[in-house]
Amino acid sequence: MSDTHAPARQAVHEQQVDGLGTVRVLPLDAHADAEVVHGWASEERASFWGMNGLTRDQVAEIYAHMDTLDTHHAFLVVRDAEPVAVLQTYEPDADRVGHCYEVRPGDIGVHLLLAPAGAQGARSGWTAALVGVLLSYVLLGLDRRRIVVDPDVRNEKAVARFLKLGFTAGPAIVLPEVDLPDVYLPEKHAQLAFLSREVAFPG
Repeated sequence: MSDTHAPARQAVHEQQVDGLGTVRVLPLDAHADAEVVHGWASEERASFWGMNGLTRDQVAEIYAHMDTLDTHHAFLVVRDAEPVAVLQTYEPDADRVGHCYEVRPGDIGVHLLLAPAGAQGARSGWTAALVGVLLSYVLLGLDRRRIVVDPDVRNEKAVARFLKLGFTAGPAIVLPEVDLPDVYLPEKHAQLAFLSREVAFPG
């Protein structure tokens, strides 16, 4: 995605963060953003994202299909016009995870893929600050009561990150295989974790 392309899209959320810059959450453009998303998702560190081995066009097709859904949404997160993450939100009761736990009113599912560290390397506190912006959008901007995440149980780094951010571990579950004409998802052993709005934004 070029810098000139970013302003053409209306941000669904924009927030200025000291030490981080201006973070904007943009609706993901399946084709314009396919190059950057494919680059991130193809890395070994992103193996749990489930797109290792896919071509750029296959990644674009997945997000083009998602764009037709009312229950699943994808966003490109940019910091001062630089892509830094992919955020996906979904209605748990319209997803396979909804068969594996008791969905409450106000629940929303989230998947998050962070960009690789830049030339300067990882910056202390950067991820927490970025995730704080995304929590503001999902819980406050979308007026939701609770976030559910379902990282792969083997993805210990992601599980630890969520717990450090205040999420409470739920049960380990097995998400069933999905084999439909438009989407295929292999069976997944996942660790559920939850974050309520009251915990994320007390008072």
